[in-house]
Amino acid sequence: MIAQDDKKAWVERSIITKFRKTIWAPFLEALRIYKLVSEGDKIAVCISGGKDSMLLAKLFQELKRHSEVEFGVEYICMDPGYNEENAKKIEYNAALLGVPIKFFKSDVFEAASIVGGESPCYMCARMRRGYLYARAHELGCNKIALGHHRSDVIETTLMGMFYGGQIQGMMPRIRSANFQGMELIRPMYCISEEDIAHWRDYNGLEFIACACSFTARLQQNGQGRSVRQEMKELVKELKKRNPDVEKSIFKSIHNVQLDTLPGYKTGQTRHSFLERFED
Repeated sequence: MIAQDDKKAWVERSIITKFRKTIWAPFLEALRIYKLVSEGDKIAVCISGGKDSMLLAKLFQELKRHSEVEFGVEYICMDPGYNEENAKKIEYNAALLGVPIKFFKSDVFEAASIVGGESPCYMCARMRRGYLYARAHELGCNKIALGHHRSDVIETTLMGMFYGGQIQGMMPRIRSANFQGMELIRPMYCISEEDIAHWRDYNGLEFIACACSFTARLQQNGQGRSVRQEMKELVKELKKRNPDVEKSIFKSIHNVQLDTLPGYKTGQTRHSFLERFED
């Protein structure tokens, strides 16, 4: 059995060796092309306890060791109402991987299940973000980092097209509307979920999945198949015919040809291709 210190070193080494091409390089690429980390930043890495956020924490630890850019970092985890088993799992993994997490509590799970109506997951995400911004602000941070990855970006784009009647993506960097001077960044924007899962399994790690009791009840009643899960399954099927379909969709959102579309929106303003004929 690998000792805890050896396990931590093994996991860290795997990021910049075994997974250098699929995880470390795309992480650095996102930082560079989207300008996510700047000199003097203090970043709150937000940890939910799942594979994505725990990898994000390890990536920032590696970045802190190797980067010439001076920045500060805090690792925060909001307990939105985890059961005892999940809370202990997060604490265990944080100790195993050497991530100095600062925990704080909220009642997000309970509140979202009451006021979220038919969209408790959406409400939960919004409420979580507000609490994370507030805690990060208390710690003197100017940015919060979330563990959304390339697969999340693709699924969000498809959900907007198939269920929202719009082409809408997930941005790598957003200014906060409620906390002046603060931003949200997504440093794993260019990393696929499949590669994150490979990293987890290669290192023999186990993380919590969605820890929401409301979601668990839906799944027990056979109602837990979300729209996002539908998109995951769709992409999986498409990959059987075209293994590069995820890369193609991801590239497409960076190459939108507005002059080939009959209409588009910027903010709340609608534009029509007919505007080009009015000059």
